[in-house]
Amino acid sequence: MEHVFSEDELYLVTGAAGYLGNTVVKMLVSQGARVRCLVLPGDETKADLPAAAEIFSGDLLQTESIVPCFVHQPDEKLYVIHCAGMVSIATQFDQRVYDANITATDHILELCRTYQAERLIYVSSVHAIPEAPKGQVIRETKAFDPALVSGCYAKAKAETTRNVLAASDQGLPVVVVHPSGICGPYDYGRGNLTQLLIDYCKGHLTAGVDGGGYDFVDVRDVAQGIIAACHRGRPGETYILSNQYYPVRQLLELFHQITGLKPIRSYLPLWFAKVTAPLSEVYYKILRQPPLYTPYSLYTLTSNSRFSHEKADRELGYTCRPMEKTIREEYLWLRGKRRI
Repeated sequence: MEHVFSEDELYLVTGAAGYLGNTVVKMLVSQGARVRCLVLPGDETKADLPAAAEIFSGDLLQTESIVPCFVHQPDEKLYVIHCAGMVSIATQFDQRVYDANITATDHILELCRTYQAERLIYVSSVHAIPEAPKGQVIRETKAFDPALVSGCYAKAKAETTRNVLAASDQGLPVVVVHPSGICGPYDYGRGNLTQLLIDYCKGHLTAGVDGGGYDFVDVRDVAQGIIAACHRGRPGETYILSNQYYPVRQLLELFHQITGLKPIRSYLPLWFAKVTAPLSEVYYKILRQPPLYTPYSLYTLTSNSRFSHEKADRELGYTCRPMEKTIREEYLWLRGKRRI
């Protein structure tokens, strides 16, 4: 049963100008919720946020700058949806990834305690979950350790998730969600699948990688799962918000079917892609663009990404749409924004 939002409920969304945060805000406003948006100072993408939402500017690394958006009346219930973070497929350690995920979340935990948040929804990632052996389905866990996962981003998310659950053990009402690879419309940045689709449509993508795939999920389904977690999620619990595994070849074939453009016929052996990946990472760094593939992203494509969202289905009423519909609507959205 869908939650009926009331005037005494206040929803604070961090990272509200980002891909997922923006989608969560729009969905909350469309359902009648009172919403506060926390965005970085000078972030121009905040212009796309709904007029009905309150916008606060602040830096999560500077606690005093974000206090105003936590202040609320004693009779109001504050729900904090922490979407802010930094996603990276870079191979090397990056201090910015550490700060944006671990340090920033520590500040959010502190303020949630101070202002007695009714619920904190922490948006983690499936990358934080230790990988199960090939052939096994990956389900929710409460054992998070940076040493058990690979890559700077995964390690940062694992450590942050562990910290958040420790706060839950100390009495803070926390629910953790783990999205898989987010895709779909409303991506004003350069998400991995968005950039892949743009490159394909512009003719820059001439070959695919033979083998591998990943679990991709529509950003709107994740947003709805997050909102459901505010009221249906059990404090101290974790929920995987995934869809299903899609091989690279299947995705590129969907690109062809949906756009009518030339299909990808050439596929590079995985060993060749791994050899050239470090060069690709350096090349895109020079261009100041996010790389299309790196040693870490290739590791991800060949890792076990068979995630189960059965628990979210059962407890949150979570559902997800087919990838063909997601890619078609993302393609039409990108065309409407004249990005392709």
